[in-house]
Amino acid sequence: MIHPTAIIDPGAELGKDVTVGPFAVIGPKVTIGDGTAVGSHAVIESHVRMGKGNRIHSFASVGAIPQDLKFRGEESWVEMGDGNVIREFATVNRGTSGGGGVTRIGNNTLVMAYCHIAHDCVVGSRVIMANAATLAGHITIEDGAIIGGMTGVHQFVRIGEHCIIGGMSAVSQDVPPYVTAVVSRPQRGYALYGLNLVGLRRNRFSPETVAALKQAFKIIFRATVPLAEALARAEAELPPLPQVRHLIAFVRESKRGVLR
Repeated sequence: MIHPTAIIDPGAELGKDVTVGPFAVIGPKVTIGDGTAVGSHAVIESHVRMGKGNRIHSFASVGAIPQDLKFRGEESWVEMGDGNVIREFATVNRGTSGGGGVTRIGNNTLVMAYCHIAHDCVVGSRVIMANAATLAGHITIEDGAIIGGMTGVHQFVRIGEHCIIGGMSAVSQDVPPYVTAVVSRPQRGYALYGLNLVGLRRNRFSPETVAALKQAFKIIFRATVPLAEALARAEAELPPLPQVRHLIAFVRESKRGVLR
């Protein structure tokens, strides 16, 4: 059902069973997959490719131009997979030529009310961003991460898979996968509280994998030796499980420094 007050550009492509609420706006160069629902007053401005079964709630904005002073009107996009939920007043901006030209969201990700996803971000699948979490440009969030409400993340930061970041954090360094983190800027306290054990169990990580990650956490983040030495020790002593390898590689490849 498309409400008669909705404004849809003739160049927009809507799949089967797409619903569009009152006063919603869908602009040019927009493709919306089957079974997607666009709420009242939502705006899908332009240059958006969206998969199936997404839910864009009232007053959300997807596909507006980036908030980047270097942007000169070049063609850029928002690409979104299937089954995502964008709640009220959330904003997802298009990419820029300086970041590949695309802002991406995977599948089954929940973006709660008042969140912001800036230009050139890559947000994975099954990510949860709680209310008013804010991403600056060029941020990468791996699958299954949870970002607490009112958290701000600095540009170019990477957030690892299946980690959880506490609410009202101010994140300016990479957050390793599988951890629980809280970052308090007024006290300048950067803290990893340990593994995200609840999240790992919910995602059916094996006991062997959890035990290996516990050891990796102790070696990498609680040792008093230099980080490079700790990573080498973890590589030498721990079983070569994919998750352990990913944790070591993530820390080693960091350009901004890793939260410890």
